[in-house]
Amino acid sequence: MAAGPRHIDVAERRARLARRHRLAAEARAASPEEVADSLVALHGTDPATVYLGVGARLADPAKTVPETERALYEDRTLVRMHGMRHTVFVFPAALTAVVHASTGLEIAARARAALIKDMAKAGAPDEAWLREVEESALAALARRGQATAAELAQDEPRLRERFAYAAGKSYEGVHTVSSRLLRVLGVEGKVVRGRPLGSWTSTQFRWAPAPAHPELPAAAARTDLLRRWLSVCGPATEADLKWWTGWRVTDVRRALAAAGAREVAVDEGTAYVAPDDADPVAGPAGPWAALLPALDPTAMGWQQRDWYLAPGLRPALFDGSGNVGPTVWWNGRVVGGWAQRPSGEIVWRLLDPGGTGREAEAAIAERAERLESWMGTTRVTPRFRTPLEKELAA
Repeated sequence: MAAGPRHIDVAERRARLARRHRLAAEARAASPEEVADSLVALHGTDPATVYLGVGARLADPAKTVPETERALYEDRTLVRMHGMRHTVFVFPAALTAVVHASTGLEIAARARAALIKDMAKAGAPDEAWLREVEESALAALARRGQATAAELAQDEPRLRERFAYAAGKSYEGVHTVSSRLLRVLGVEGKVVRGRPLGSWTSTQFRWAPAPAHPELPAAAARTDLLRRWLSVCGPATEADLKWWTGWRVTDVRRALAAAGAREVAVDEGTAYVAPDDADPVAGPAGPWAALLPALDPTAMGWQQRDWYLAPGLRPALFDGSGNVGPTVWWNGRVVGGWAQRPSGEIVWRLLDPGGTGREAEAAIAERAERLESWMGTTRVTPRFRTPLEKELAA
């Protein structure tokens, strides 16, 4: 009788996470590029998450801010752009074409259609007018190199025009052409986020022309992205893959087949790994602790999270929309949360002390001290605040 798929238990899944997500001591990275490449994507909705996520994984976290700014704004080896689930991420520059073709094109078509529909309902100018404004704005951006929406509106005043949105609805409001159009151009791969106006925690970004990249077939791009992600996060279930990519289940299944993904078993049922990744993986050399930021790609990497996050901890660590706050990790599982107080002090609390002890507390305290040291005078408040983070910060 043929043996069934190999079972990968929770201990091995945590060992894979420790090594591949650069969290174990011996696995930490030398540069932000290594971190981003190891994780496929760094969540970028909250700008501070990118830096805090890199700093948690660098062998020398003191290099976090200058090296990440170099990669993002000087060498452009990392690019901030829209990706999976219409969300802003930071990707390795070499991956931008894959992300655009695999996830961006369909989102972009829906975003442009929605903008045209909303403008028509409001009695705003037509699609031809919008195309004219778009071409003018892109030309202005090319001349400037990078610019804010307000600066672009100096060159193309029609960007300032306003139109009502969802009139009569509870969420009605007024949008400027620039706010909606630049977002559409972002998901279409024509513009990307540039250097912020303020520090690395600032949410006010300039826009920049998107780097040139080849146009790839969507199916091939989905296969490539899925294979890369499985190499980082496998084993993953079909539900995990559908959630992370935002694709239809049929596209997930086609990509799994095209990638030659190997079927394995996990406690939740059937899961998948990359074609050459079914062999056992040894654990890290020793125990490890980490303080990961809100929206970190490790904490948000899977939809089914019981193997590293006890369900009882979720009310304290997530907001009402499913966004995770700052988390404390010990040997591959979430055991608590942390926050920064106005004084700059990093404070943390264990919520799941089972299996921890003095060694864990000492290691967590050491990571907190390192974080507090490299952050210096910078103060960070997560964009999406969670119950425990708010309590600790106060």
